[in-house]
Amino acid sequence: MGKAARDQSARDRIKAQREAERRQEQRKRVATIVTVAVVAIAAIGAGVWFSVQSSKPEEATAALAPVAVQSDGSVVMAKTGVDKPVLDIYEDFQCPVCKELDELSGPTIKNLAAEGKVKVVYHPITIFGEGVTRDNSVRAGAAARCVTDGRQWMAYHDKLFDEQPSETVEGFKTGDLVAWGKEVGVTAPDFEQCVTSQKHAQAHIGYTDAQIKNANLQGTPTLKLNGTELGNTAFNPSELRQAILDAAK
Repeated sequence: MGKAARDQSARDRIKAQREAERRQEQRKRVATIVTVAVVAIAAIGAGVWFSVQSSKPEEATAALAPVAVQSDGSVVMAKTGVDKPVLDIYEDFQCPVCKELDELSGPTIKNLAAEGKVKVVYHPITIFGEGVTRDNSVRAGAAARCVTDGRQWMAYHDKLFDEQPSETVEGFKTGDLVAWGKEVGVTAPDFEQCVTSQKHAQAHIGYTDAQIKNANLQGTPTLKLNGTELGNTAFNPSELRQAILDAAK
């Protein structure tokens, strides 16, 4: 083999070696990209999973802390001797977001009260200013005031959210409000007459006006823990639980 042939052979070997190295490096880069992508997807998946899990409602226990209806229309739920922290809940039975909050975080709130970790004060109000939604809300709020037994009030409270009508139609009719009360076990002898006459409508409106002013409310639902508004934490059961437990220390 001549020198020229040997030189060409050497060049071919070097070229082949470099091509092999290039392909090996390319495979490494592809493997690295795939690995990074898999890790990123896993991290995103874990984050989504955690977010979903933390926002899932708790299972409500059978236990319920004592519930007491107050003369002003507010309702207190707390075990004997528990006076802090205080969780104030401002809600409107016609408010769709209030219904969402009650479904999502209501079990957590009830559980924590039953565990003796918080004193809960419900403030049923009417946040709507006019129209059919305001009328619906006032009828429901006034009807709730006709329930004086604490446990029955809580059952009726939950029923009103379950039966919440659309914001665009007349709902919470007095006949329905009476029937729902009987369904959940309201036993007050004057309950039907109290509801149909809307005996407490003006008291409910007066209480609403006072709470909006005194608590500086911008809307419902509003949850305040020891006077501090919770914001989006109210809609995340695990974060809400932790916030209340931290405040109880």
